[in-house]
Amino acid sequence: MNIYKHFSAVVRSVLQDLIASGSLPAGLDMSRVAVEAPREASHGDLATNAAMVLSKPAGLKPRDLAELLLPRLTAHPQVAGAEIAGPGFINLRLTESFWRERLKDVLTAGTDFGESDEGKGRRVNVEYVSANPTGPLTAGHARGAVVGDAIANLLAKTGYEVCREYYINDAGAQVDVLARSTFLRYREALGETIAEIPPGFYPGEYLKAVGQALAARDGEKWLSSSEAEWLPVLRAFAVAQMMESIKDDLGALGVHMDRFSSERALVESGAVKRALAELERRGLLYTGILEPPKGKQLDDWEPREQLLFRSTQFGDDVDRPIAKADGSFTYFANDIAYHFDKFSRDYPTLIDIVGADHGGWVKRISAAVAAVTDGKAELDIKLCQLVNLLQDGQPVKMSKRSGTFVTLRDIIDEVGRGVVRFIMLTRRNDQTLDFDFAKVTEQSKDNPVFYVQYAHARCRSVLRLAAEQYSAAILHPESLLGADTNRLDSPEELELIRRMAAWPAVVSGAAEAHEPHRIAFYLYDLAASFHQLWTRGKDNATLRFLLESDRSLTIARLALVQSVAIVLAGGLRLIGVEPAEELRS
Repeated sequence: MNIYKHFSAVVRSVLQDLIASGSLPAGLDMSRVAVEAPREASHGDLATNAAMVLSKPAGLKPRDLAELLLPRLTAHPQVAGAEIAGPGFINLRLTESFWRERLKDVLTAGTDFGESDEGKGRRVNVEYVSANPTGPLTAGHARGAVVGDAIANLLAKTGYEVCREYYINDAGAQVDVLARSTFLRYREALGETIAEIPPGFYPGEYLKAVGQALAARDGEKWLSSSEAEWLPVLRAFAVAQMMESIKDDLGALGVHMDRFSSERALVESGAVKRALAELERRGLLYTGILEPPKGKQLDDWEPREQLLFRSTQFGDDVDRPIAKADGSFTYFANDIAYHFDKFSRDYPTLIDIVGADHGGWVKRISAAVAAVTDGKAELDIKLCQLVNLLQDGQPVKMSKRSGTFVTLRDIIDEVGRGVVRFIMLTRRNDQTLDFDFAKVTEQSKDNPVFYVQYAHARCRSVLRLAAEQYSAAILHPESLLGADTNRLDSPEELELIRRMAAWPAVVSGAAEAHEPHRIAFYLYDLAASFHQLWTRGKDNATLRFLLESDRSLTIARLALVQSVAIVLAGGLRLIGVEPAEELRS
């Protein structure tokens, strides 16, 4: 049960009763009526804005409308009390029995708790990582991979049909540089001594394996060939080799794509021409001369006619070039074609996860997507800010060009997949993230992944001990579902239940906003509530989970612990982290 949507329906039902009785006019638009958590927990369990948003169309003052709603809401069997706050908000306090009933929701649904059909099968394309195939994945790529994968998981859990997609940027000059760099390593693999790597080439050690693989396949075939002959062959070979390495690294992170789309294949298929024809049909292309870029001196600027897209009609700062001086298409034209291709594959909702260096790209591609799809596509671009790699607070240097970077695989090997995935979600994607190898592995409350895993491990420990002291039958679903949850009456127990009951709404909100960090934050708070109860049990024997003298209360508390374990495990798996059964120092 999503408690906010449940009580939104309750409020709307009360409003309909008031309309039926003639107390309110018919035809009120209730789309803006909402129920949510109050700003302060002391104000109650829920708050509704119904009186605020309906007062004007109802011809009443907000507080007067709230006075009409109050007695009917108070009379609801799941409401313990209601009060009017401020200009007309209504705060609700729910009965303890309502909260205790939510344990049955968790125990009955099990790992499916929090799932919904809100997406109703709508198709969503989530494109993420999409690193240039010129080197191994880095920490920055890891963040985009985790954010994108977690968003895809959230959407799938809430009923959307999701396509996880990787766009291979294999049509630009960088892959020609990759081919030339591979040719050097190919010659080296055949016994030639390679001097210093020329400026502008990729110097990384990772290309030695690519050169060796080419030598093993083709022998000396390309040594006496011209660049025009070997460049396309080596380019395709190197890209394929690098993509296999990238897929392997993504697999180590637990990321598996549904589709890999090639920019080069897209261009060669004529997709760019088709997309531009669509813009031309809409009268959105023209030949013109742009103003010089801001900050440019006149002698640095050569005005020339170009094919331009009228992106200013869709909120962009300037119109954008579509073709270069030599008539070839710009990268932007390719990007337009790629997004039009995704839309044409019946994905009306497009989510792009990109690096912070794409900040200046957002307005232009948003304008292009709105134009080429006639406003029918919904595009959400998530910018992932930088990841600062640290060791005990000191920066760990990384440079793709110099070949001294820290790879994603290095990070996974050092701290593990689960740590990487969880820590990448401990900040909003638009905030810089510090990843300190020492901090993310320490066993303390300050390390969120340990803190959450420790809570789950403690739950599992309690359940194992219960099976040993009593029997496995005490943990049988029938036993736990039949528990007398009225015995759970301490403030800590009720607070824990309230947090778990919020889980479906948290999942729904995170999916709708495309904000997976909300899951990590929630799990930390749930873990904190459980640890607090655990600590109270150490200090007060009557609050312990297993009480030999009171089997009824023991079963009720085991139902509580099992529910916490279910929600923690489900939340961790939702963000791609395997829950720990036990933790040892």
